[in-house]
Amino acid sequence: MNLTLQIALTHVRFRARQTLVAILGVATGVGFSVMMEAMMEGSQDDFINRLVDALAHVSITDELREPLPQPADKVYAAAEIHGLTPEVRRPGIKNPLATIKALESWVPGEVTASVQSRAIIRYAGRNLSASIVGIDPPSEAKVSTLATHMKTGTLSSLYRANNAIILGDRLATKLGARINSNLTLTSATGINVTATVVGISHIGLMVTDETTAYVLIKTAQVLEAQTGLINEIRVRANDPMAARLIAERIGAETGYKSMSWQEAQEDLLSTIQLRNVLMYTIVGAILLVASFGTYNIISTITHEKTRDIAIMKSLGFRQTTVRRIFIIEALLIGTIGTLLGWGLGYLLCRGLGSLEFKTPFTDADRLPIIYTWVHYAIAGGVAIGSSLVAGYFPARKASRLHPVEIIRGAT
Repeated sequence: MNLTLQIALTHVRFRARQTLVAILGVATGVGFSVMMEAMMEGSQDDFINRLVDALAHVSITDELREPLPQPADKVYAAAEIHGLTPEVRRPGIKNPLATIKALESWVPGEVTASVQSRAIIRYAGRNLSASIVGIDPPSEAKVSTLATHMKTGTLSSLYRANNAIILGDRLATKLGARINSNLTLTSATGINVTATVVGISHIGLMVTDETTAYVLIKTAQVLEAQTGLINEIRVRANDPMAARLIAERIGAETGYKSMSWQEAQEDLLSTIQLRNVLMYTIVGAILLVASFGTYNIISTITHEKTRDIAIMKSLGFRQTTVRRIFIIEALLIGTIGTLLGWGLGYLLCRGLGSLEFKTPFTDADRLPIIYTWVHYAIAGGVAIGSSLVAGYFPARKASRLHPVEIIRGAT
């Protein structure tokens, strides 16, 4: 084995320039593959984390999983009924406190009640439609990141004034409202409530910051003209990826529509999966192109070393030994290129991570980069594997050459 390795090293050193080109090709492929994986997975994780933080992991609304049968849908043997007014169901989750207690007994996470409402916000001659979310500040801090995304004021500021309200920063800018501004909220039922601005929030998602305001649960109940109304229960799971299973069990137990964040953002997640397929396709193409360089080098060495092959086989080298020599050469090129590529990939990631940029769609001022050994392992494994495959065919051809034919052709 030592002689085989020594011969392989001699062949590789003999054509140093071409060997260096092949190594640099593999290193470039590995380096840019690591960079692309780190950048694309980092942006994906950053987006999902922002999405998960901004939304409840599971949302239970007062919408039934199966609609109640209406009187006109019932069929009798003696008569058919048409034109009846559908039965009106009182909005809200029935026995919300008991439902929350039942969920807290088994849900791995935190649970809170809220009231979802819609209202027209009037201030300084401006009228804007907004989502009004009634919250309980102590429990809200456990199920969302709103408490940590307050630009001005705190969640407890909602207790400072009657009908206090916290505005998203983009919504406040549109209205021209500031702290202590008095707004008028008009609900769909025509109820007017005067609210005082006690805080400004910034979640980081444009849609939320531009259209959402937060009040106490009792204020939202006043807007909906229904005391004791709870029309949404939100859950923050310890493991966000388990939200789908939790939502399915909640729906089966309560009979209400329960939606996980994965289901709510199914289109976006499908796009991310497609993006991952494209990413790994591009990475594979880069490494495949690099493997052609290795194939070219091993083929050239095989062609130029036919007389050496004849001598080795005349001295008793077997086909497997000759084949092993050229496979070792491909492995050396792939391994050295992979090691250099790992260093190049790390430097590229550090360089991209240090670049500053600004965008109106996010608060991030740097590219999110993920540093994980998995990226290096994938790129290195594919590079070494493709190098071995690229070296196998020239090695097989070299091992099959007959020494007599080589010498006869040379003379």
